[in-house]
Amino acid sequence: MRILQIADWTSNPGGIEVCVARLRETLSAGGDDVRLLTGSTGSQGDGTADYVALASDRLAPQIGLQLVNPFAVARLRAALREFQPDVVHVHMLETNLSTALFLALRGVPTVVSVHFYKPICPVGTKVLPDGTFCAVPAGTICFRGGCQSLPAWLRDRPRYRLLRDGLARARRVITSSRWMEAHLAVSGIAADVVYPPVADTVAAAARAADPLFVYCGRLSAEKGVQLFVRAFARVLDAVPEARARVVGGGPEHAALEALAGRLGVGDAVDFVGRMPPDQVAGYVADAWALVAPSLWAEPFGLVAAEAIAQGVPVVASATGGFAETVEPALSGILCANGSEQELADALRAIAARPLTVDPQAIARIRGRHSLERHGETMRSIYSAAAA
Repeated sequence: MRILQIADWTSNPGGIEVCVARLRETLSAGGDDVRLLTGSTGSQGDGTADYVALASDRLAPQIGLQLVNPFAVARLRAALREFQPDVVHVHMLETNLSTALFLALRGVPTVVSVHFYKPICPVGTKVLPDGTFCAVPAGTICFRGGCQSLPAWLRDRPRYRLLRDGLARARRVITSSRWMEAHLAVSGIAADVVYPPVADTVAAAARAADPLFVYCGRLSAEKGVQLFVRAFARVLDAVPEARARVVGGGPEHAALEALAGRLGVGDAVDFVGRMPPDQVAGYVADAWALVAPSLWAEPFGLVAAEAIAQGVPVVASATGGFAETVEPALSGILCANGSEQELADALRAIAARPLTVDPQAIARIRGRHSLERHGETMRSIYSAAAA
């Protein structure tokens, strides 16, 4: 089949971009012709994208480009003429490419993946100004509750009309977790769950001699990395030989290093920086636990599935997609989102008595997220959509 993937591609890519790349590699290995259209903020430099539209990571240009990105629409029309795909798979376009792309896709067999909250939440996190989770559908509450200014809310009306129209016309809408399926349904969007693929991995190497806790992911506020540093500081008081490793990049990097310094744990926390996806497993392999302390309700949380598939236990937030991956006592510990006390208690418990991941839990994750299974599932979805 000829398959065109569409995805925003940030300059600091995360789990969504990893999933898109893995799907493309899997399908291509099976003989499909897969091409990728992205914005110009991240993928063009490494040659990942076949079609690149002008985009920006800066807020000012995004205000207009998110409403209508004429460069992306023109690039998509050219790609459709040249490539003539059997099906188009839209992964993410709200940040740079704009929902106006759905106008060019009318009449084209389309599958849409909803990877995160942006299609049902203008701020993209479902987190209210007071830090609590928003459980109601988007609407006037978005500006009345203080999440958006009235001008921003009004600007978004045509964006969301185009998005809803695109979802309604799609042959199939899929998402990454039961958690997301339920919250999309509350907003009137019917989606089927297709779990993301996890890279084929071998069992983790021997754990470090001293307690080692590893965070992998974006260094942004909703990921709760500051919470991790504060909880780790409390653990270090009781277990002075413990160490932490932070793998990733993002806007909070400098603030996190400063926080570690103020708490007196700078020498015990290693900020590795962002690593290519194929190298991340090596930084997790010797961990006593991978720590995923998200403050928001993580839509899925690929990093937890990858760690468990490696045989590394996970300490993660209980509300959100992590709860579908982490099995308490078998593959990790779930803590209340935002609870420094619960997180510190979980880390101390593992430092005192290391947790070994149950082999059956590893097998369940590897089976549910296998690259081969994911490729077969998507081929079936594409074939039905094209037909």
